[in-house]
Amino acid sequence: MKLSTKGRYGVAAMYDLALHYGQGPISLKSVAQRQGISEHYLEQLMGTLRKAGYVKSIRGAQGGYALTKDPGQITVGNIICIMEGPIAPVDCLLSNDAGHDYCQRAGICVTRGVWAKVRDSINQVLDSITLADLCQEEKFQGDE
Repeated sequence: MKLSTKGRYGVAAMYDLALHYGQGPISLKSVAQRQGISEHYLEQLMGTLRKAGYVKSIRGAQGGYALTKDPGQITVGNIICIMEGPIAPVDCLLSNDAGHDYCQRAGICVTRGVWAKVRDSINQVLDSITLADLCQEEKFQGDE
């Protein structure tokens, strides 16, 4: 299982906004420079995050983007799900979601339980880390 750039860059962009939370709107140009992400690609990512209600855009000369929630209320798991969709190491785990049926053996498959545990473990880790945690880790590393 591998995350796409969409998921990784989405987390990086949200982390950058969290670092500047409460400082007003942050320009995409500055986020792009700090995170090493194309400004054009960031625009696409921010559109997805804005539609999901996690960022807001402010127009004008001093405009940019800002988080709509406190960084402590947004988890890495929230962002990954918005950017990538549900975490599933195998398609058969999606068979109960949205009426999809990827495998006729899903109900009797012995290994499906293993993959469900892998998915649940990944989700548990991603859902336990907030943007505030990432910002705190940055400050801690800066003190070393």
